[in-house]
Amino acid sequence: QVQLVESGGGSVQAGGSLRLSCAASGRPLSSTSMGWFRQAPGKEREFVAGISRGGGGTYYADSVKGRFTISRDNAKNTVYLQMSSLRPEDTAVYSCAGGTFMGVRGSPAAYDYWGQGTQVTVSS
Repeated sequence: QVQLVESGGGSVQAGGSLRLSCAASGRPLSSTSMGWFRQAPGKEREFVAGISRGGGGTYYADSVKGRFTISRDNAKNTVYLQMSSLRPEDTAVYSCAGGTFMGVRGSPAAYDYWGQGTQVTVSS
């Protein structure tokens, strides 16, 4: 079992930056592939970014490619999402997720563990 706790959300103006963190406990993070998802009001949950167990593989949604960067520090059991050039359409609840699969996956169904989410609001 893995417990995931996100932090770092908040309100920012368009063009600004935020860094989200996801702290894991209960299982070595090095054995867990990780992802970030987001869900805006009235919309489906959307894949944002994923990273493989060792950090060598990453994958991004087209909507955030070039603006967001996912990274991990397995020694600290933490995964990060650096978000830059934020847009109002990035407003959502952002959740981290962990899975026991190898590699990187974009489907929420592949993930076994979920955090409670953190709100990100981008104003124009």
